[in-house]
Amino acid sequence: MATETPTPTLPTTGIWELDPYHSTVAYRVTHHAVGSYRDRFTEPEATFDAAAGKLKGSVKVDNMATFDMLKEHLASDDYLAAAKHPTVTFESSSIEADGNKLTVTGDMTLRGVTKQVTATGTFAGPSRVAGWEGAPDTQHIGFDLKTTIDRRDFGVTENNELADGQLNLGWDVEIDFSLEFSSPIE
Repeated sequence: MATETPTPTLPTTGIWELDPYHSTVAYRVTHHAVGSYRDRFTEPEATFDAAAGKLKGSVKVDNMATFDMLKEHLASDDYLAAAKHPTVTFESSSIEADGNKLTVTGDMTLRGVTKQVTATGTFAGPSRVAGWEGAPDTQHIGFDLKTTIDRRDFGVTENNELADGQLNLGWDVEIDFSLEFSSPIE
C-alpha cells in the first residue's frame, strides 16, 4: 500500500549521481520581442556531494536539442562560442534548505565568463527504489530550480533590431533545472 510523501530531508551523506534520462536543463528567451523560445540541453552531467553540500554540473553547448541550423548559429562566436568554450558549468558555494524550499548559490561559467548566480526552487526525497534485474536498491532525491541571467553579463551581446525598432531577442534568459539524483543504499 502506498503512503503519502514524507517531509523532504536533504541528505547529509553520500555522493549522489545525476540520472540524465530523468533530468532536464532548459532555457527560455524572448524571441521577436513577443514570443518565448524554449530549448533544452541533452545529456546534462551533475553530482551532489551531500557531506560537502556541493552541487556541480555541466552541459555541452553542442547538446542543444534544437534543429541543426539554429544549433550551429547559437554555437557560433556570436552567441555561445562553443569551439572555444564547449561547456557551461556550475559549482555551488552554498545550499540552503528550508522545509522543501531550496536556494542554491554558486558560480556559473558560460562562454568563458564566471558569474555568481542564485537558483531557487524545491527539493523532494529521499525515496527508495527497489533494484531490478540484479541492480542494487537505490535512493533518490530531486531538485527543481530556476534562475534568470542577463546574457550580456556572460558576453552574449548579439541582437538585432526588428522592422519596428524593437530588439529581436531578450537579454534575460530563464534557466530551469529539473534534476533527479540517485545513490546506492549501503
